[in-house]
Amino acid sequence: MNLEQLRGFVEIARLGHFTRASEHLHLAQPSLSRQISTLERELGTELFHRARGHITLTASGDALLPRAQRMLAEAEAIREEMGELAGLRRGRVRLGAPPTLCISLVAEAISTFHSAHPGVDLHLTESGSRALVEQLAIGAVDIALITESDGPPPSGFSLTRTPLLTEELVVVSAASQPPIAVTPSIGLEYLSTLPLIALDETYELRAATDAAFRSAGLTPSHVLEGAEMDAVLRFVERGFGVAVVPAMVLLDQPALRSVRLTHPMMTRVVSLAHRSDVTPAVAVAAMREVILSTAAEVARRDPAITSLID
Repeated sequence: MNLEQLRGFVEIARLGHFTRASEHLHLAQPSLSRQISTLERELGTELFHRARGHITLTASGDALLPRAQRMLAEAEAIREEMGELAGLRRGRVRLGAPPTLCISLVAEAISTFHSAHPGVDLHLTESGSRALVEQLAIGAVDIALITESDGPPPSGFSLTRTPLLTEELVVVSAASQPPIAVTPSIGLEYLSTLPLIALDETYELRAATDAAFRSAGLTPSHVLEGAEMDAVLRFVERGFGVAVVPAMVLLDQPALRSVRLTHPMMTRVVSLAHRSDVTPAVAVAAMREVILSTAAEVARRDPAITSLID
């Protein structure tokens, strides 16, 4: 058994097709077929059900797939670490983060990291936390910022989470218009009377806000629903309405002002996650330290954000 055989096996399992897998691997299909036949012979079992135009995993293939993915991820981590020993002059970091963090914490962390290690390739995957946990599971990202409310990782997958900070959900409005309140905070009942721009339903904080309104027996006054975070902020800037967003979104947003939301106060925990069964490469470990220090600095600048780092 070798890594090339495992890489071919994983690619066929992902694409469900020998030809497409061989094209993606830049390998002749007969060579890929021989690799899989040799692997099956060495393991003493068939890994695929083969039918014309339709390839599926056998029970043995299902059992092998997560282990093969782990072995390939660990091998990639070893390669990265060997290439990074010379002072992080080269390497790769694949970071995942939700959109609400990409325009704040992530932007600052990546800028700081790149200034210190310009030779390291940076790859950013912007997605919801649930999808990022799945990306961690298959080794598609090395490290990810996720919110704690997104449930447990997939079965059989060991995930290490480091809580970074707790941030409040705040109500933002246009700085060019009169404040929506003379007090530093408002309640949910008052918020329900304001023109509210709501995020797309795939956002966790949209679900949390909707649940809070239902629990209080209130109906929000939506003027727009279904927008992504960047669009929501632009609409708010133009005075179209207000929005409920994480406090960190307000960093470096002079065109917006915010008031804290109380009765009830809603918060979310931001954590840094990586696979427990894969040793982080040197560059990934360095990015982790940059994110930790950036999160602590962000918390010092806003009373609505609390650091959880010891």
